[in-house]
Amino acid sequence: MVSLIALQQHIDRICRFHPWYGVLLKKKGIHPPYRTELTELPFLTADILDAFYFTPEPRTEAGLSVYKTSGTSSGIRKAIYYSGEDDECYIASKTACFREWLESGKYPVKKALADMGTGHAAGTAQTIFERLGLQAESLSFALPVSEHVRRLSSFQPELLYTMPSILDAIVAAEPEPRKFGIRKIILVGEIATPQWQANVAERFGIGPDDILDTYGSIEIGAIASYSHELGLYVLAEGIHGEAVPAEQIDPRFEPLQRNEAVLVLTSYVRTLFPAMRYVTYDVVRGFQTIEVGGRQRQCFSCLSKRIGNELKHGEKISLYDIESVVHQFVKDAELRVRLRDNKLSVHIRSKWLEDSMLVHIQHAIEHKIAEIGQMIQNRMLAGIVVTRAAENEQLERGAVKSKKLYF
Repeated sequence: MVSLIALQQHIDRICRFHPWYGVLLKKKGIHPPYRTELTELPFLTADILDAFYFTPEPRTEAGLSVYKTSGTSSGIRKAIYYSGEDDECYIASKTACFREWLESGKYPVKKALADMGTGHAAGTAQTIFERLGLQAESLSFALPVSEHVRRLSSFQPELLYTMPSILDAIVAAEPEPRKFGIRKIILVGEIATPQWQANVAERFGIGPDDILDTYGSIEIGAIASYSHELGLYVLAEGIHGEAVPAEQIDPRFEPLQRNEAVLVLTSYVRTLFPAMRYVTYDVVRGFQTIEVGGRQRQCFSCLSKRIGNELKHGEKISLYDIESVVHQFVKDAELRVRLRDNKLSVHIRSKWLEDSMLVHIQHAIEHKIAEIGQMIQNRMLAGIVVTRAAENEQLERGAVKSKKLYF
């Protein structure tokens, strides 16, 4: 936690970049020179950002970069601005994280391929790889999966930087992914349960610790990365997290499970996004502060789901838990989870899935995931349907992210 003087200086800086934030603080009775505790500041919610940050008028300062959100939750892609300083902080943080992880491994890496969506992570990948001294190429997620397989076969990168849903599509199209020669995988953008990671690692002939799962957002930048040594996601330097009860953010939200909370973030390295108690709407489990290398670090065990008014009853459904259950039955499962007419459907593509397993998967989802079982008991869900995708069936895909709850 930073000192009160440093917090005061940062609030003043944010108010200069975003004058509306200063007006918001005055309405809350907080005035310059901002001698206040962090917890006295208002939550930066989606409603506030929609009203003041996401305005039709673009920023016109020189040297800005602009990135678009995926629109996964809202269906609307919104512009997020980065200054040169913001970009440099993000690139430096990711470079340091990747370097430390790569140097701890036993496989030398000389070539890397970035295969992901649009947005901030994709836009900066080439620069990060260059700083790591790697020969690098990039590939657009919009290309057909056959092109992804072809490029991996021809380029033979030791490191693949990608999204879990893209990796699912690649291994579904190529029965022998070991032939690509990939020794390290960095993930970004979607959930990746430990069981899913272990199954993917086995198919590539690498160990689970040869996969680095990272968590970030265009609004904040680099947020956390998974430590195999700790078994936890560790928040990045310059980020302060809070685990806040859902109903404290909005009384319309129902309480979460024990050991769950909404992640709220304050960034001391961002300027052109006012990340002061920014509500991510991501639900984390096991948020804690521990000592790592003689320093206090904030950590959490997993991201379980998202909440939000637009999700209807979807805020009660954890894709993390559903994927964890399914991957206990089949190692190559690619899922699409849909909530429609109060019925939850789980559609699975897998070469190893047998029809006889479907009823057991359905039973496990209902009985191992307490919230889903309770929703069925309370008739908020009419039931669960688990189906198998036909051979060569094209699964529903989002504009960028495919691991999401479909309505």
